[in-house]
Amino acid sequence: MSNDKYIHSDVEDKIYSYWEKNELFKPKENSKKFSIVIPPPNVTGSLHMGHALNNSIQDLLVRYHRMNNYETLWQPGTDHAGIATQALVERKLTAEKIDKNEIGRDKFIEKVWEWKEQYGDIIINQLKKLGCSCDWSRNAFTMDENLSKSVIKVFVDLYNKDLIYKDKKLVNWDTVLKTAISDLEVDQREVNSKIYYIRYPIDGTAEFITIATTRPETMLGDTAIAVNPKDDRFKSFVGKKVTIPIVGRKINIIEDDYADPEQGTGALKITPAHDFNDYDVGQRNNLEIINIFTEAGKINENAPKEYIGLDRFEARKRILKELKDKDFFVKEENIKNKVPYGDRSNSIIEPFLTEQWFADAEKLSVKAKEVVNSKKTNFFPENWSKTYFQWMNNIEPWCISRQLWWGHQIPAWYGPDKKMFVAEDEDDAKLLAKKHYKKDVDLIRDPDVLDTWFSSGLWPFATLGWPDNKEYVEKFYPTSVLVTGFDIIFFWVARMIMFGTEFLNKEPFKDIYVHALVRDEKGQKMSKSKGNVIDPLDLIEKYSADALRFTLLSMASPGTDVKLSEDRVKGYRNFLNKLWNANNFLITNECDFSDIDKVPNLSVNINKWIYAELIEAKSKIEKNLEDYRFDEAAKNAYQFAWHSYCDWYLELSKTILFSDNEEAKSEVKKVSSYIFKQILILLHPFIPFVTEEIWLKNKFDNSSKDFLMLANWPSGKINKDSNTEQVENIISIISEIRSFKNELNVSPGSFIDMSINNINDIQKKFINDNEIILKKLGRINNILNDDLDKPAATMVVAGDLFRIYFDKDVDLKLIKENLTSKQNRIQEEMNKISQRLENKSFVDRAPKEIVEQEKTNYNNLKNDIDKILVTMKGI
Repeated sequence: MSNDKYIHSDVEDKIYSYWEKNELFKPKENSKKFSIVIPPPNVTGSLHMGHALNNSIQDLLVRYHRMNNYETLWQPGTDHAGIATQALVERKLTAEKIDKNEIGRDKFIEKVWEWKEQYGDIIINQLKKLGCSCDWSRNAFTMDENLSKSVIKVFVDLYNKDLIYKDKKLVNWDTVLKTAISDLEVDQREVNSKIYYIRYPIDGTAEFITIATTRPETMLGDTAIAVNPKDDRFKSFVGKKVTIPIVGRKINIIEDDYADPEQGTGALKITPAHDFNDYDVGQRNNLEIINIFTEAGKINENAPKEYIGLDRFEARKRILKELKDKDFFVKEENIKNKVPYGDRSNSIIEPFLTEQWFADAEKLSVKAKEVVNSKKTNFFPENWSKTYFQWMNNIEPWCISRQLWWGHQIPAWYGPDKKMFVAEDEDDAKLLAKKHYKKDVDLIRDPDVLDTWFSSGLWPFATLGWPDNKEYVEKFYPTSVLVTGFDIIFFWVARMIMFGTEFLNKEPFKDIYVHALVRDEKGQKMSKSKGNVIDPLDLIEKYSADALRFTLLSMASPGTDVKLSEDRVKGYRNFLNKLWNANNFLITNECDFSDIDKVPNLSVNINKWIYAELIEAKSKIEKNLEDYRFDEAAKNAYQFAWHSYCDWYLELSKTILFSDNEEAKSEVKKVSSYIFKQILILLHPFIPFVTEEIWLKNKFDNSSKDFLMLANWPSGKINKDSNTEQVENIISIISEIRSFKNELNVSPGSFIDMSINNINDIQKKFINDNEIILKKLGRINNILNDDLDKPAATMVVAGDLFRIYFDKDVDLKLIKENLTSKQNRIQEEMNKISQRLENKSFVDRAPKEIVEQEKTNYNNLKNDIDKILVTMKGI
């Protein structure tokens, strides 16, 4: 332990192996329970800064509760990430010149499992690098046998309750992956685009109605033109027919409130099969729905024959040319608009009419809203509950099917006449079919798989063993808290609450802590295109996992995004070195680590003071963690360890350690070791690696446990008394001297003489009683009871005036000049404020709080001038 510096690269992997080997992450039997399920990262993923923040928070809570004797489970696992994984494996096969359609579904799924075996643990190993203390023996995967069983059971039960059904509806369609995708997988990008104005001839007249569209190719599927009932410009056209240019089909001009008189021309082409809003208009007005695309985004047989088979964007070009040639084209304008892209395929998403499976989210949301309304589940910060209800109160049917091969295949089978049988396995489906057909028939399974969010919606109970093994469900469900990002409150959090309340009749977690985004130091969102992505693994390698964790936790303040800079991480690495050096100091001074399980005898004032500081820091940290104020908890832990202990207590202790008072020396050695041990315990949930390394090296725990992770959290209560106040008084005087030097630009290392002639008798006696400590730490040569007949600056401490005499090399004349010019600057500012406050118009018109702030600013500046005048007295 004599290394001058803490070398994290020598420690972190070694310590993590030690924890795993000793199975320290497994729950230890206790009546108090605490559990968290990890938001499962995609099996294709690698650790990014959002994961680092999310998992640092979870690990802090898990370690804290473990140290407080809770039976603690942190349930880990990964998500099979249907689309992401399938796209990745397809790309890999393409590079190997293998066509998935040639090898077929079963062989393709074998290839995905091979990929998963080879690469699926990358994200898990990266979480270990961060120090995550999950019970890895229970590591779950959404395609595991037990989880797959729970998914199938939930599907069948919901189908039998009429909460799952099949229907033909408009969905987000990825033309590259040829599947429906969820809103979360749609990336709305602002792009430079064009809007085209097209004339539709009105039947029986020489007139036209002009519409504006960004997607002229969809006109092939138009089934109406809509205008607003309040728009007088089009009154005479309502009820008439128009002919769609190029297509030649006749459609009606209808009235609908969706048409906005302020947008475009005020007249809208309605294509129910290719626009979500148009679909709603179509439903209200009983319009025909004409789909003009194939699954691959090519024009189908519902269009004029010369367009059939063209790609949608090629069709757009040809249509625009034909419109111009036939004089239906009016103009085009450049605009910026949002275009939906698939986040995996990077292709433009089409609203597409297909037959899909849906869950009745509205019915499932009833109990899910109730548990949040009745505060059985609470959001932190609370305002996120508004977002939750906003979504839940406007909930739409949930499209749960995907046209993929990788995922949970839907447990539905079709007979020869397309009659459907939903069952947990094919044998049960065959029994149902036999009952129906009165004979054995061949069945064909539905090829679709379930949306990934369907299986991850069961995560809090399926990972605990439901439906077969109830032991952990009974122990740890509902879980204590969910730590998540705000972007998946609806897609994941709401679905877990829906399924939890539906199948276990209980909310899946008591609290939901919603953390903010991690941005770069300028507050910009990290993105590859901006080149400002900070890789957590790089920072861990450079500065340690502890330094990264502490940085993220200290900045995790509710409702505020984390602005991460490398300098902050570097700064907290210095904190680790500070602890390391404090430990070296204790060893050098022969402090005894062997007998410090109980609070030592406290007769020396500085010992009483540091113990009181410990108990105060402990209770603050506990309250902070209870309130999910991780930033405050980190700040209080840091302040106590760095400032109270390292900066003050160890410095104050030197005056005793280097004295002849053997009894006091012995007590200081015991107390400094005891408090340092408690510091390691307090800091362990934040910075587990360095604290464990120091703990093990010092053999702090002589029991058979011999590790920090399960060490009891400090207990004890103490009231500050006159003895601890004396130490605070010493610190206050020394701090004032240091601050005074800093204000006057005097070197902190320079010595002073100090006169206490003008202070009260009680303070005077106190200073004389503590002369040795004050002289040593305040860098004071002499403490004088009388003023000297030479220039001095005057320092004020708690209303008492101290005369400060500097070394000869301190230029008092320059100090006076600097103070005078500072006084003049302050006076100018005061005059400006004074003028504003004397201006009746300003006082009457300005908001009351602005006027009050100006008065406060004026008084603060006046105090600054008074202080300068006192300081200059006698220079």
